[in-house]
Amino acid sequence: MLSLLSSFTAAQTKQIPPAPIPTQISTAKRVFIANGGGDEPGIYDPFFNGDVDRAYNQFYAAMKSAGRYELVGSPAEADLLFEIRFLMQPNETKVFKGDTFGPTYDPQFRLEIRALKTNALLWGFTEHMEWAILQGNRNKNFDQASARIVTDVLALGTRALAAATTPAKP
Repeated sequence: MLSLLSSFTAAQTKQIPPAPIPTQISTAKRVFIANGGGDEPGIYDPFFNGDVDRAYNQFYAAMKSAGRYELVGSPAEADLLFEIRFLMQPNETKVFKGDTFGPTYDPQFRLEIRALKTNALLWGFTEHMEWAILQGNRNKNFDQASARIVTDVLALGTRALAAATTPAKP
């Protein structure tokens, strides 16, 4: 049993080659961005500036300015579907510096990349946002996490293109 465990541990320390990136990601030129919705539990006292479409609007604008993909107005025109969603998961922890302060949240961006013909999930990203007490800090953290999800997508596209143009090793 011990030798089996040690061989498993040794196998884990070896460099694992990267798994392939779906070819649709490397070949895509046109993308439809879908608004997967946004949570805003503070209906009467919003946690963030903007509205529930803020994540979608920011992601769309950033992807447009990046120029990596042509953004199209309908899924029928696209090679890929990007669905962006903003979630506010309540945290169980209600303690701040030893005192009960109130509910906290785990805000997160979720981006799913789907194949148009099959609706198969090709890739997904989740970026967590640091929670803050002050709204100005929450807005700043929102912007930073939004920028990270865009960076994630663009980096994946770059890796996919590099993998597609690199000859396979024998």
